[in-house]
Amino acid sequence: MFRFVSLASLALSVALPAIAQADEQADEKPKQLVMISFDGAHDTALWTKSREIASRNGAHFTYFLSCTFLMNRAQAKAYQAPGQRAGKSNVGFAKSEDDVRTRIANIWGAHLEGHDISSHACGHFDGKTWSAADWKQDFMSARVALRDAWKNVGLADKEPQGWEDFATHDVKGFRAPYLSTSDGLVPAEKAMGFQYDASLVTKGPALPQVVDGLYRFGLPLIPEGPDNRLVIGMDYNLYVRHSKGVEDKANSKTYEDRTFAAFEAAFDKQYNGDRIPLQLGFHFVEMNDGAYWRALDRFVSDVCHKDGVACVSYSEAIPLIAARGKPQQG
Repeated sequence: MFRFVSLASLALSVALPAIAQADEQADEKPKQLVMISFDGAHDTALWTKSREIASRNGAHFTYFLSCTFLMNRAQAKAYQAPGQRAGKSNVGFAKSEDDVRTRIANIWGAHLEGHDISSHACGHFDGKTWSAADWKQDFMSARVALRDAWKNVGLADKEPQGWEDFATHDVKGFRAPYLSTSDGLVPAEKAMGFQYDASLVTKGPALPQVVDGLYRFGLPLIPEGPDNRLVIGMDYNLYVRHSKGVEDKANSKTYEDRTFAAFEAAFDKQYNGDRIPLQLGFHFVEMNDGAYWRALDRFVSDVCHKDGVACVSYSEAIPLIAARGKPQQG
């Protein structure tokens, strides 16, 4: 389902919660922004868990949704990604129509709660060779799958008012599967009306690049473990670091504590320093017996209540970042 991203192969680049206010005084530090995101957004139990964590801590998250988890059997057979045979997906499809019904109810509930619902395209394919037309093809598949989700599982009469407008216009961000991009990506994102991309990796916490009006965010490298070696601030990369991508329940608590310590250190450096936004990424999979989700819960519960901190979605972060001054141009 995932691919490890080695440091040597990376081209390193660079409704708000009540605490998030854009009218900061010039002599005050900016808000310390914390942006938590999830790739895939499929497991319905983790929808419930993540929304509960957010609600308990006044946080808003970003969900990068893989659209194959909205497809019934007929749609799954018809879906065809660029360069792939019909009916293929690297992450599978929805288990059943009941599974889709539960998922779209979670999506709508999260949307109403102020979270970002963003795109992870559809079948989780590596787009490093894709043209702009290829990206647009998969983006359109994702848009249509989300737009028609209630109808396709026999719930047209229960579709919430405003769903179609939400699915067509309110999905404003994208993260590429495997964090793998091509020259065609940004033009396709612009054509689709996306406001931001979150597919980069940066040497540490960094302000986004702005490319033709598109905000390009990057998950940071953060120090972790006894030797403070750098690792991408994402659960899968920690999973590979800790146990070589193999489940190790016996050491789950150790991995949780190491992860929590790394998150806290990365946060403290910015909170006590330049207040560069901190971005951390997760998947809807509880690796190493839930170590990384437990660390996430502890971290959010600790930092989101601090003075001068705003735990926000990517779309909420953009005006707060823009208020700081001229962003870096890509």
